[in-house]
Amino acid sequence: MKLLLFPSLVALLFQGSANACTGFAGVHDHFLPINGTFAANNQISLNSDGYGVSHFGSGAYMITDGAYQTFVVVSTEGVVVVDAPPTTGHKIQWAIGNLTSIPVRWFIYSHSHSDHAGGAYIFANQSHPQVTTISHENTASQLATAKDPHRPVPQITFNDRYNLVAGNQTLELSFPGIGHDLGNIIIYAPKQRVLMMVDQIYAGWVPFWNLAASLYVPGWIQAHDQLLAYDFDVYLGGHMGGPANRTAVEVQREYVQDLFDNCADALLESGSPENPTVDIGTISKEVLENNPSNIWAQFAVYLDAVADLCYNKTSEKWLGKLAAQDIFGFSHARTMVSSLRLDYDILGPNGVQ
Repeated sequence: MKLLLFPSLVALLFQGSANACTGFAGVHDHFLPINGTFAANNQISLNSDGYGVSHFGSGAYMITDGAYQTFVVVSTEGVVVVDAPPTTGHKIQWAIGNLTSIPVRWFIYSHSHSDHAGGAYIFANQSHPQVTTISHENTASQLATAKDPHRPVPQITFNDRYNLVAGNQTLELSFPGIGHDLGNIIIYAPKQRVLMMVDQIYAGWVPFWNLAASLYVPGWIQAHDQLLAYDFDVYLGGHMGGPANRTAVEVQREYVQDLFDNCADALLESGSPENPTVDIGTISKEVLENNPSNIWAQFAVYLDAVADLCYNKTSEKWLGKLAAQDIFGFSHARTMVSSLRLDYDILGPNGVQ
């Protein structure tokens, strides 16, 4: 659906050569280049088979197809695999085979989503009885409901914490609470100081569409601080090229806080006639004149106007600093406005009268 933009906002949204993605992104659109950003520089070279490998020492590796990441830890008693994105699929097997002759013995689901777990059956099914599968109990419930043969229901589940001791290696699994998904977990390798939480941090980029398509935005926001409580050097977010570091988590936390503050300010400002582009009274009058009794039209235009203001304020600082703010930034503003209203009781002019 094309969004209705106010004329005073259009000029600001479309400054420069790149279009802000506040409507449908078409195949002929041109967006801001990512040249010179961390996102552009943090890429992994892929081999002729279409995958790349990063080594973190002491048997810890990342395998990627350039878009998705798998964490692999080689122990004296077997290999531990965290996630199997279907786009990487059998390439993970090839990569492990080139690293060690030790068989895979454990498979860990970071969470239930099929874009990260759709290749789990390659390692964990009835033909691989030696592989033990592990997840949070919520993920197990989701997979039991899904009945997807590509994502077998895990054998071991936990609620709060679980330590996997695999020979000479230890992985600490913990559940920070509902956020991106019902059972998205933190995976920590203390020996190698590697931390992984998938679909939480997008190093050098703004998050994926609608704040990472998160189920519960307050939990997703809180997870930034929970991650920073760990002592780590390497961060794996499951997406977007190479490994990251602590700074990437801190930068995204700053971006999300700015977005939160700007959207809260926009909601509060929408109760003032001093800014007619977001004032709910001005907007309601104009929309209802053209669409009599259409309350949904009135409210949709109002919310989009608030999100526009938040997006513009946020872009003043972050456009060109984090890749794809012009692409997904408006969706984040829209999602944040909704969460502020419903989860944080920041209702602006729609509060208690």
